[in-house]
Amino acid sequence: MENWQQIVKVTLYHYNSAGHTHVLIRKVEAMRLLIALTYYRPHISGLTIYVQRLATEMARRGHTVTILTSQYDPSLPERELIDGVRIVRAPVVARISKGVIMPTIGWLATTLAMHHDAMSLHLPQFDASGIALRGRVLRQPVVLTYHCDLLLPAGWINRVANVAVDTSNQIAGRLATRIVAYTQDYADNSPFLARFRDKVAIIPPPVEVNHIPEEEKHAFRRRYNIQGPIIGMAARLATEKGVEVLLNALPRVLQVYPNARVLYAGQYENVLGEEAYALRLAPLFERYKDNWTFLGTLGARDMAAFFPNCDVLVVPSLNSTESFGLVQVEAMLSGTPCVASNLPGVRQPILQTGMGRIAPIGDSAGLAEAMLEVLSHKADYVRPRAEIEARFSTPRTAERYEELIDSLRKDR
Repeated sequence: MENWQQIVKVTLYHYNSAGHTHVLIRKVEAMRLLIALTYYRPHISGLTIYVQRLATEMARRGHTVTILTSQYDPSLPERELIDGVRIVRAPVVARISKGVIMPTIGWLATTLAMHHDAMSLHLPQFDASGIALRGRVLRQPVVLTYHCDLLLPAGWINRVANVAVDTSNQIAGRLATRIVAYTQDYADNSPFLARFRDKVAIIPPPVEVNHIPEEEKHAFRRRYNIQGPIIGMAARLATEKGVEVLLNALPRVLQVYPNARVLYAGQYENVLGEEAYALRLAPLFERYKDNWTFLGTLGARDMAAFFPNCDVLVVPSLNSTESFGLVQVEAMLSGTPCVASNLPGVRQPILQTGMGRIAPIGDSAGLAEAMLEVLSHKADYVRPRAEIEARFSTPRTAERYEELIDSLRKDR
């Protein structure tokens, strides 16, 4: 942690109205940043990918970054250093639905907070209120990032868990110095964020796709025998993702494109808390087995080959547990247009770029027609990669966090 007093040079990229790039250099004092969230990598979700990208970029820019998270898998080490980011995992003794009980989290938070000078907490998170309190006692900037609402499946245990997490989130919101949201759209429609309008700052999420040679894209195409129109979906097999909406839209799509196929990238077996959902959808997967291929969890390079091999990427999410959909922008950077639900936040990548169509929430017929429109006129929905990068990138997101935390530190 010796480097915390150094001055870090930050490169800022300013895009003018003509699309030209101007490089500016400014200096900020290096920070010791404590980032807390319930699940971190190798767990895969939009939230964990967001935090990994942010943490790695902040470390690359010269800041000291520590992740405080759960040891949700006992095989994971309690201490680890990855890409310059220190990871501290609190042992888990019990689970309640998707939540975890970590008896040592308070002690770890206290110890780590005393050796850091700013906090970045990522909600929903049951432990956020206690960690935020420590930051306030130590007079540190406490920045919450509100990723989405928590809506657990039916059942009295889940109802209790939902209330507990919501209560903790509310306390953390009151203790926070600032609250980050992905888009103004989601902030305007979120009951949680509406309570803290004067604290909300909008920072677009970190988005990146590996640059790979054309041969890797062709190899991916050969590996999965890609021939007809390809509908892509990239997500965990989880209730809120609306997988059944896509399944029920397939008959209409197959009327027009009989050889169309869905390539599903993401965990689809043994998804925590989603076993009943997978069983419910099993008959539909069997019915469309000739037009649906599960790829499983793909690495970064395979994902970079997956996106350009899709003719359209679909995000048929159902509720406010989805607030953006990072995969939409990743697909757009790869030249693939999208169809997404008309949810606050989720509709923003398409509205901001024009690269796709928006479908009614939970409406399979509407989703089918939107997909058919994009498949039939794909060229009309493709935008230059530079236009997408001007709006979304990991360095731009890290810059905004730096500016926000730096200003809060100076205010204090």
